[in-house]
Amino acid sequence: MRHRKHTFKIGRTGSHNRCLIANMLKSLVEHERIETTITKAKELRRHADRLVTLAKKNTLATRRLAIARMMIRFNTLTPKEAREVKEDKNTQSYNGDRIVVGKLFTDLATRFAARNGGYTRIIKTGQRVGDNASMCFIEFLPE
Repeated sequence: MRHRKHTFKIGRTGSHNRCLIANMLKSLVEHERIETTITKAKELRRHADRLVTLAKKNTLATRRLAIARMMIRFNTLTPKEAREVKEDKNTQSYNGDRIVVGKLFTDLATRFAARNGGYTRIIKTGQRVGDNASMCFIEFLPE
């Protein structure tokens, strides 16, 4: 029996699915709204809600779990990049993934501190031109 054995099979391998979800999570946290197919959005919603719940705890362990779930690999900065970061914190030479983690744990965690789940919504937009796939926007709630 396969009770409670949820799988996300859309013609990809397991490692491809994990990388797909991780990249979509990073994009969703960074832009707070992305356009994708309905199947991918429904799967992404499960992972995004769990990620925000982790961020609300804000401990070192939950930060490391969130980094692992988004498959973030921190690259060491070159000496030139390190000098630029010391001079100006808002430079783009600073690793973008670090900014995504900071946004998750500061902006999104404080925004949803009083909310118990349901942090995202899916808005259907229609069909894609090339293959007629059902498209939608997935976004974090504004509150």
